[in-house]
Amino acid sequence: MLTRLKDHRWLALALSVAFVVVNMALMAKRIYWLNLLPVALILGWAMLTSVDKLLLAVAFFTPLSINLEELDIGGIGISLPTEPIMVGLTVLFLFKLGMERGVVDIRVWRHPITLVILAQLAWMLLCIIPSSMPFVSTKYMLARLWFVVTMYFMVSRLFEEPRNVHRFLWSYIAGLSIVVLYTLIHHSLFGFEHEPAHWVMTPFFKDHTSYGAILAFFLPFCIGALTFPTYTPGERSAALLVFILLAVGLIFSYTRAAWLSLVGAFGLFLVMRLRVPTWVLAALLVTAGVVYVVEQEQITIALERNRDESSDDLGKHVSSISNISSDASNLERINRWNSALRMWEERPVFGWGPGTYMFQYAPFQASEDRTIISTNFAAGGNAHSEYLGPLSEQGVPGMLLMVLLVGVTLYHAIKLYARMPAGGDRRLVMTTTLGLVTYYLHGVLNNFLDLDKASVPFWAFTVLIVLMDIRYPRTIERTKDPVVSPA
Repeated sequence: MLTRLKDHRWLALALSVAFVVVNMALMAKRIYWLNLLPVALILGWAMLTSVDKLLLAVAFFTPLSINLEELDIGGIGISLPTEPIMVGLTVLFLFKLGMERGVVDIRVWRHPITLVILAQLAWMLLCIIPSSMPFVSTKYMLARLWFVVTMYFMVSRLFEEPRNVHRFLWSYIAGLSIVVLYTLIHHSLFGFEHEPAHWVMTPFFKDHTSYGAILAFFLPFCIGALTFPTYTPGERSAALLVFILLAVGLIFSYTRAAWLSLVGAFGLFLVMRLRVPTWVLAALLVTAGVVYVVEQEQITIALERNRDESSDDLGKHVSSISNISSDASNLERINRWNSALRMWEERPVFGWGPGTYMFQYAPFQASEDRTIISTNFAAGGNAHSEYLGPLSEQGVPGMLLMVLLVGVTLYHAIKLYARMPAGGDRRLVMTTTLGLVTYYLHGVLNNFLDLDKASVPFWAFTVLIVLMDIRYPRTIERTKDPVVSPA
């Protein structure tokens, strides 16, 4: 036995020396990729032995991840260190899914929200066949797959341990807080002016819109954390400091869409607290839509009278949200939306293929829509909409499935909250739902689900709603073994 251990030690030593020698030789030739081998081995070991901890690590590193494409490294559009880990976890999950039963709770598979997500993936896969750029669409589909597999299906297992729900959320917030501190310090060097706010969060976020969207995403949870029943006074004090930090970060992000999304989330908060019936909410939305269609011309004229443009003055910056006459940012969004609609008109059923908008939209820009910031390469965002983007890339079914996902999730969340007893779980459902609503509303003006920053909380929050819906069924009887117990 001792001889075997000694042999193993000598083998390990020999391999280590060989690695150092070969790596030094490669580094002398300016080849550095072999430095990643120890990291890859550690991650491989973690995938086999500590998946839970690895998922929590992904949550922490997501706000801190850096996209290689943004750094002009070989045009590789992948975020380090998070996406390679998610790719590995996806392969592991699919392998286990083929070998074992019960990898994911059958109730999760059968839930209506899951069925919509699976339909989205299936339609996206089908749209690759007639895609104008099959390689781009395949890459886009694979990215969506590893986001959903890790942050929806694998996280559903992670959240079976009640403490892991809060660990996951606070892991993400911890990483996000570091980014906010970095951004505020960087921004202070420029006097917190409006123009630098567009890029001071780089390289962690590509622009202020995605940065602001994620800050708005987590603010409802931070507010709820101030009153979670089982949090200690020290934990609530820490939550207060984090809330102040994220709120200050959001203000100086100058992200109007994020500010607006919080107003909408507050509106839903009132709806849920007052227990407004879902049919009343649906009727109000339909009425608002009808009024807009009937009075569209008058509404447009009123909006065109607004000449306030985005600026350092926060008051004017807020009022510029409705400026569609001179604000370049707003006008460019309209240009992208109109381009998406023209693309849809040409390919109404299957669209141009998942992920192809940025490569195909240029010929569909009308001269009267182009602005001083218009380009032919989707600089500054894609279709600027989580709803019109799928319409142009995946046709009418693609957009309807996205709308259906939003509608089904909100329906179940509102119904769930109304039947839940008071306590930590109920508060968690409220804050999770409001966080999702900020993104649903932000999705009207921007689209970020192709980025790990947004996909990680989006799918994790969505599966949390599913788990809570399973935990608190519509029947009066309560299950004895909770999927997620009170906080």
